[in-house]
Amino acid sequence: MRALVAAPPALLIAVLLVAGCAAGSPAPAGSTARSATVPPAVAAPSAVQATGTAGPFSGTDNAWLQLTVAMAERLQPVLDLVPARTTDPAWRRLAAQVGASHRVDLDRSRRLLADSGAPATNPHEGHDMPGMITAEELTALRSAAGKPFDRLLAQHLRAHLAQSVRIAAAEQQGGVHPATTALAAAVVRGGNAELARLDRLDSAPSR
Repeated sequence: MRALVAAPPALLIAVLLVAGCAAGSPAPAGSTARSATVPPAVAAPSAVQATGTAGPFSGTDNAWLQLTVAMAERLQPVLDLVPARTTDPAWRRLAAQVGASHRVDLDRSRRLLADSGAPATNPHEGHDMPGMITAEELTALRSAAGKPFDRLLAQHLRAHLAQSVRIAAAEQQGGVHPATTALAAAVVRGGNAELARLDRLDSAPSR
């Protein structure tokens, strides 16, 4: 299970929730980092007007929910490839488990966003952010099979899960809406458990 680096909630939110969206221009040659700009829809973490039934939503709550939805939607095509691209039952089981938990989290996130009154259009749609599979990476996955596919799957799944845990931990510390911070806590627990299973599977002698 991965330990999270201790940092003030405000710093975590600023780094992980606000400054995430890529501008769309390619990274400099030799760089693996994805460029980031502050999307206007999430730049100001002020409280939103909708209150729902369990207190008000803050800008931090909305930013995390929007990013969680965008990340889960980007992961689904990867998981959909697994049954046809690998014959390893262990990877198939892991993908099915991750897919099931993410569908539950995605449904809860969408319902909370609807309760918050946030815009229906996700400001992260079309952006490449840490933990998100890019179009080029998805193409590479579609072209791979067997062990090469398993290695790519492990790489992208680990990046997604680790980033999901980081931003959920930030929401836990910086969010204000009870049901949203409770969902974030569940994402942290589930993500760490899935990372542990992934690490065991990826380091198995048979690989």
